[in-house]
Amino acid sequence: MPAPAGLLAALLDAYSEPQRHYHTLQHLEECLAHFDALRHLAEHPAEIELALWFHDAVYDIHAHDNEARSADWASSALLAAGLAPDACRRVHGLVMATCHDALPASLDAQLLTDIDLAILGAGPERFAEYEAQIRAEYAHVPQALFLDKRRQILRGFLDREHIFQTQPCRERFEAAARRNLAHAIEQAS
Repeated sequence: MPAPAGLLAALLDAYSEPQRHYHTLQHLEECLAHFDALRHLAEHPAEIELALWFHDAVYDIHAHDNEARSADWASSALLAAGLAPDACRRVHGLVMATCHDALPASLDAQLLTDIDLAILGAGPERFAEYEAQIRAEYAHVPQALFLDKRRQILRGFLDREHIFQTQPCRERFEAAARRNLAHAIEQAS
């Protein structure tokens, strides 16, 4: 399916917006690289790849509906490009899974959310860079409030029985993610 004229440029522009420090082309490239290693596990690999391209396409640091707006953009753009409506609905659902507010039910959603969270299991240098990038995105938030909210978010992941839903990601990232999260929570205290 060829992309509509200008869609790729619009997505690249979105990930290059100046308020972004983590949710950038670097994050997208890292996600796509992780997906390449997991593609063989997917039920609908093309839909996961599309969802990865759109999952942070809208990123307004003051908004609480970025995933919904990204999912809506994906649906409308992909429908206009000729993707079947049921596939558009699945892509929409995959993008919405990146809210990380519930454990994903489908294998594809599990893969997508694991890929999105893979940064938590990165090596110490990359994880420290990620933490600095997140802080830069929220530079407008007072330090004490940022640290309090950050601890809550990180603790939410650490308190899960499993951070990663798929066995390959658990094996690759879980132990490092738990170390990184515990260290980040300690640093934020």
